[in-house]
Amino acid sequence: MIIIPKGCHYYRSELITVAKPRRGDINIKNLRNILSTISSKPKSLRTSTKIKLLIVAGLMIWFYFSLPKKLFNAPTSYVIEDKEGNLLNATIASDGQWRFPYNKNVPQKFIDCITTFEDKRFFKHPGVDPVSIGRAVLKNIKNKGVVQGGSTLTMQVIRLSKKNDKRSIWNKLKESILAVRLEMSYSKKEIIALYASNAPFGSNVVGLDAAAWRYYGRSADKLSWGEMATLAVLPNAPALVHPGKNRDVLLKKRNKLLDKLLEAGTINQSSCELAKLEALPGQPLSLPQFAPHLLQRFKKEKPAITKIKTTLDGALQKNIAAIIQQHQAVLKGNGINNACALVLDVETGNALAYVGNIYAPLNKEMEADVDVIAAPRSPGSALKPVLYAAALSDGLILPNSIIPDIPTQIGSYAPQNFDLGYDGAVPANRALARSLNIPTVKLLQQYKYQRFYETLQQCGLTTLNRSADTYGLSLILGGCEVTAWDMAAVYASMARTLNHQTKNHGKLDAKDFHAPNYRTTDDGPQTTDNKPPTTNLPLDATSIYFTFQAMQEVMRPGEEGLWQQFTSSQKIAWKTGTSFGFRDGWAIGVTPKNVIAVWVGNTDGEGRPGLVGIQTAAPILFDIFRLLPNTTWFEKPKYNFSFVPVCRQSGYRANIDCPDVDTLFMPPNGLKVPQCVYHKMIHLDATATYRVTEQCESPSNMQHKSWFVLSPAMEYYYKQKNADYKVLPAFKPGCDFAETGKVMEIIYPQPDAKIYVPLEINGEKGKTVFSAAHRRSGAKIFWSLDDNFIGTTQNFHQMALNPSPGKHIITLVDENGLSASRPFEILAKEH
Repeated sequence: MIIIPKGCHYYRSELITVAKPRRGDINIKNLRNILSTISSKPKSLRTSTKIKLLIVAGLMIWFYFSLPKKLFNAPTSYVIEDKEGNLLNATIASDGQWRFPYNKNVPQKFIDCITTFEDKRFFKHPGVDPVSIGRAVLKNIKNKGVVQGGSTLTMQVIRLSKKNDKRSIWNKLKESILAVRLEMSYSKKEIIALYASNAPFGSNVVGLDAAAWRYYGRSADKLSWGEMATLAVLPNAPALVHPGKNRDVLLKKRNKLLDKLLEAGTINQSSCELAKLEALPGQPLSLPQFAPHLLQRFKKEKPAITKIKTTLDGALQKNIAAIIQQHQAVLKGNGINNACALVLDVETGNALAYVGNIYAPLNKEMEADVDVIAAPRSPGSALKPVLYAAALSDGLILPNSIIPDIPTQIGSYAPQNFDLGYDGAVPANRALARSLNIPTVKLLQQYKYQRFYETLQQCGLTTLNRSADTYGLSLILGGCEVTAWDMAAVYASMARTLNHQTKNHGKLDAKDFHAPNYRTTDDGPQTTDNKPPTTNLPLDATSIYFTFQAMQEVMRPGEEGLWQQFTSSQKIAWKTGTSFGFRDGWAIGVTPKNVIAVWVGNTDGEGRPGLVGIQTAAPILFDIFRLLPNTTWFEKPKYNFSFVPVCRQSGYRANIDCPDVDTLFMPPNGLKVPQCVYHKMIHLDATATYRVTEQCESPSNMQHKSWFVLSPAMEYYYKQKNADYKVLPAFKPGCDFAETGKVMEIIYPQPDAKIYVPLEINGEKGKTVFSAAHRRSGAKIFWSLDDNFIGTTQNFHQMALNPSPGKHIITLVDENGLSASRPFEILAKEH
């Protein structure tokens, strides 16, 4: 900026008057007027004047560019605050100083204290105070030494920016010129904010904010008059704050400042006396470490920014961190060292709590520095609800449609339920509530894992970095890796979609599926790794509603198992997950207001017995929910649904033979679901004891009845757990030739199974148990291995065999000549 002051003499005694420009402007027009006036004078005078003018212009140009664009370039601490502006976490700056980022908001107490102590005329002078300088010169002459300086706060800001502590007339002159220049570009509040952010406060503490936390353990705006006065005198003599040293001098300086504040009328007598009674700070305090893993994430995602205001609830964050520590203290007895928890607000997706791991900075073996919320881990069964909702949305099933639960092998993949048992057939919603693996895999077979892979990506999972074929059907049982951040995002998006179904009149809004956020809007938009959601969303609100209804029925752990007996209990849709090898325990919970994701395990991937979601993560989940206010349950969808006639026993669309039909509220594609294939019309004799046909019984003597019929393998397991199941009546003697359909079924092995038979404890080779089911009670089955007869079974059809390594064929034949065969291979060694 080139400023030509009003009233300057440039040509002999003539006065060239230039209108006062705006601050910082270069008044080119007025400069041209000066040059025009000068050119009209005699040549000799013009030459001399031009030289002088050039010198003045050069000085003004230097004056304009003398102030750097950025005064302070020192590294600062990384700082994160909660949504109320309270400090959550901070790290020391890279140069070893506790230096918080620039803060434009300076407490009025500090302004009053520092101006009273350092620069009473701060708001009146232009950067240099001639009165103060004159007073300092007279005092120094009188005392024959330097006892008082004449520097203003503005000059001190310049000195701090130059990092020049040498006191000399030349340095003072430069500081004075730059101080005036600083005043022309910055307001008084901005200058005092620069001072407050960069002044030394003793030891390795720089800036008011850092000093307030290091010496008093709270933010500067919460300091008392005594505390603020103590800090205000420190920049003048930072060494006074050393614990155990110079305490009397510091006390005198502080009390003297308090007296000056009293004289100025800033504080009253009682405030002054009470402030003098306050103790001086002792040893520097440790700064809060309430969200170290979120700070770690912030530094990674936004390295250029060193301070943010987060969306976290500070009190909730502290309480959840305490819950994590309490549970880990018990879990570590079983060698389980780590846990994390994430709480999201459904409507906004904002993170309310982010506890990335336990807090154990001094124990390196615990690997507590790992942010597990951002770490990809196997989800176990935690993604099953997404498949259930997708299948409902697609019209593959209805909420209660039964799905086979029998021994299953698909190629080399043989899923098993966690309890290693089988139900034969189970309603889809109960399979989800009980987290049964085999029905889920069979459902994924129908939906296709390639489609489910795309569905997960559309919902917001960002860690599916391999092809769908690489994951295959194991995708639904933990074969992929997800982060707690993404998983919470998926369930929050589902809940948000359901909450907005009335507002959106049943239409899906792609904006409802988005990544979580931990930064307030004050810091600008957050960048994430999530891809933009597709407009072709795979989940409708009604299907999500039925999914959450099924998740609500999951058995809760411990005392929570009795929740339905108490009217005050909160309804929660939740799901657990346990990864293969007991390496990861998950629990995810959803209400209309909040989503909570909890993970428990070891960051190094070590599995531990008992590391299952229901035992480790679920108790933490419900402890956290107790911290949150109760909410009402999800509103039943008012748009985009259908009424479907449903077979009460099979849960599919009723066919003409279904005896019990209910017309029920269902997802919109419920009308596309296949009709029931399990109810068939059968013909009985007059006594309703035997099945008959027209070849052996007169139609006039027949009774016609609808019958619920499962396949032999499904029936074998289903009737063991459902006492009311009625098997098909036998054919009347003489009607046996009419037996049709699947009567006998091999349960194990599955087609082309590869079987490894381990050694027993005594060193002998073990045996493989082959099993089958026959629809007719008391039927005999004749077993052959590679066309060699090996035995007969009746009622209970199992046989333990020890085939030699290689390929074989097992063949079963019943008394009526019906047969079933199955190829398999015995492996010579473990693969």
